[in-house]
Amino acid sequence: MPPPKDVVKIAIQMVGAIPQLIELQQTKPLASVLKDVCDAWSLPNAERYALQYADGRQTYITESNRRDIKNGSILRLTTSPDQEAEQLYIGIQSKNVDVKTDSLKKLASLSHDVTFAQEFISRNGLKQIYSIVEEGNDTGEMLAHTLKAFTELMEHDFVSWENLSTVFIKKIVSYVNMNAVDASIQQLSLSILENMVPTSRLLFEVVKKEVTLDRLLTHLQVTNAQLQLKAMALLIALLLSATDIERRDMMDYLREKNIRQFIHKNIIHSSEPLGDEMAHYLYVLQSVSLNLCEHRMKMSMDPYSQEQRDLLQSLRQAAFESESEAPAGTFSTERRRSLCAKEFRKLGFLNNSNPAEDLRRAPPGLLALDNMVYFSRNTPNAYSRFILENSSREDKHECPFARSSIQLTLILCEILHIGEPCSETAQAFYPMFFGQDHFFQELFCICIQLVNKTWKEMRATQEDFDKVMQVVREQITRTLSLKPTSLELFKTRVNALNYSEILKLRQTERLHQEETLAVPVLELREKLKPELLELIRQQRLLHLCEGTLFRKISSRRRQDKLWYCRLSPNHKVLHYGDVEEGVQSPPIESLTEKIPVADMKMLLVGKECPHTKEKSSGKQNKDVLELAFSIVHDVEEYCLNFIAPTRSAFGRMG
Repeated sequence: MPPPKDVVKIAIQMVGAIPQLIELQQTKPLASVLKDVCDAWSLPNAERYALQYADGRQTYITESNRRDIKNGSILRLTTSPDQEAEQLYIGIQSKNVDVKTDSLKKLASLSHDVTFAQEFISRNGLKQIYSIVEEGNDTGEMLAHTLKAFTELMEHDFVSWENLSTVFIKKIVSYVNMNAVDASIQQLSLSILENMVPTSRLLFEVVKKEVTLDRLLTHLQVTNAQLQLKAMALLIALLLSATDIERRDMMDYLREKNIRQFIHKNIIHSSEPLGDEMAHYLYVLQSVSLNLCEHRMKMSMDPYSQEQRDLLQSLRQAAFESESEAPAGTFSTERRRSLCAKEFRKLGFLNNSNPAEDLRRAPPGLLALDNMVYFSRNTPNAYSRFILENSSREDKHECPFARSSIQLTLILCEILHIGEPCSETAQAFYPMFFGQDHFFQELFCICIQLVNKTWKEMRATQEDFDKVMQVVREQITRTLSLKPTSLELFKTRVNALNYSEILKLRQTERLHQEETLAVPVLELREKLKPELLELIRQQRLLHLCEGTLFRKISSRRRQDKLWYCRLSPNHKVLHYGDVEEGVQSPPIESLTEKIPVADMKMLLVGKECPHTKEKSSGKQNKDVLELAFSIVHDVEEYCLNFIAPTRSAFGRMG
């Protein structure tokens, strides 16, 4: 007969004693349980003791988390959090270096626990941490433990980052700026500054001033992958917290320092595999850079702006230079205006008498004009060929350069998500982005020539404009999905994907769809449905048994902490626990937390999940909502919360 829901069978260990096997009554006060355990070992002062998990993160058991204890859990009787906090508070002030170092080491290991952290902070323990950093000159093991303890304590959000003194912040900054300092201390210092930056404008300004971009670039060039990662994390935090003007200035400086080329060569094409965290940061860097185009994309052309009118005229002059070089007195004003209108019509403007009207639509706004000017100036031969080739065609078969450029710019903005906020979880960056300066403009140059090529292949007329642009969008998206490593490779592949290839792909996909919807196929599918469902069930169970690596994401920042979840081979227990970076498939024995499948009550997704509701005070990220799910378990409806790493993983876990 199974035990009642309020009773769990557990083992309790103590150093030097035979373990106790007890049935823990969950309705019984924890203080009474501790007294019974201490009495069994003849230990006085039960209030000085506490229970904690023997494995994993060794969390203290409290009234609020005791329902997480499962049958078969192994607990340990240990010093209570308040006693431990008191002892360590005294220990870290010791004049004996060994005692102080050991106390700080233990403090760093215990500070992840929220119960202990509350006790230590309530004793003004953080003040002692500040003093050790501010007054000490040590840059060895003692400092590493101190910074680790500080980081863990601050993770609980009991204390505001704005409470930090200027002296403390400058000391942390000094560790980042020093050359002769241990890499672990620099990693911790970079991580502390990364946490600090998003919390207030004042802290952002302090860090931006004290840690120069040059210094961060120096850290990015080291061979230590973790130090490189932390430097990138701080750089991204600074970029995301900056104003639009500051962000543009920072990106301009980074471009001058050839950061893209460095990333392309030493990070993307490094001998070491690219981790998820670095992939996310590269995605953010790409998004931030592309979003610099947003300002021009949303700005309509001002017909009264001389600068903008000059840019527009430069397109005409570059295409029809010889015709426009006649002396000023040769033509009357009206004749000259008529000639300009004719030339703007050849350029493909719909409003040839007032081409500025074509650029009033935003998006793509002035970004389309910028692209056309870039194309005419940087690839003048291709530009002239495009214009002259279409000028010699029959009117109805002309490929309108300006109209195509405006629509193509809009298509590229949509495909590259320009103007959209960065996702908190995405890792999808384009390697070729980091291999090319002026990426967006260079991509446009390739794609506008593709438009002309596809136009000819389709033998299109003006009435086919939308169809042509739809095919071009498909050519671009299909090629980008192959993740070409350079723009040259993109150019080769996108040009190989001609109109006839697109038709073949569409026909294959349509035939496949028709086949799946044919009556005999539908009848066969219905007949095979039970077998197919069983096969899908077995595949999902196999995936669940293999397990998945998840990332912990807080409301403040993207975390570098990982945890793993997998189903037991007998499909009866879900095992989970924290793992280190680089661990791909941890053994099930190392995952110390468990949930019996029988205790699971329901599955929640998206906005229904508790961890997405907690974040709803800020701007909710669509990506997180689409990947969030929670497993509700136990009579008290406790939840195990997930953010799936990818949409496919989300589907397999469902």
